[in-house]
Amino acid sequence: QVQLVESGGGLVQAGGSLRLSCAASGGTFSMYTMGWFRQAPGKEREFVAAIIRSSGNTYYADSVKGRFTISRDNTKNTVYLQMNSVKPEDTAVYYCGQGYYGDFLRSRADYWGQGTQVTVSS
Repeated sequence: QVQLVESGGGLVQAGGSLRLSCAASGGTFSMYTMGWFRQAPGKEREFVAAIIRSSGNTYYADSVKGRFTISRDNTKNTVYLQMNSVKPEDTAVYYCGQGYYGDFLRSRADYWGQGTQVTVSS
């Protein structure tokens, strides 16, 4: 069974940086499209970034474009989200997901991690 475990969340000042990690097990990691999502208090889960399994192409929500970078290390079965120039509005629980990019756009995935809290102070 596929298991996804996020780590790297925490408290960071506005303008600072943070790197989230998502370790995958139970599947062939390199064959799956991976994504990052977030859910702020009182809001629905939203798509943040994706990396396509076959091409390696990356896609981002407009709100994070130019600030966040998604990447993957197939030898470690891990996907990363590098968060730079963070803003208070980035505060949310961040989740990694595995599935199809088309599903990611409506905040759906085949498998989810447990989430990691990111809090950005002003």
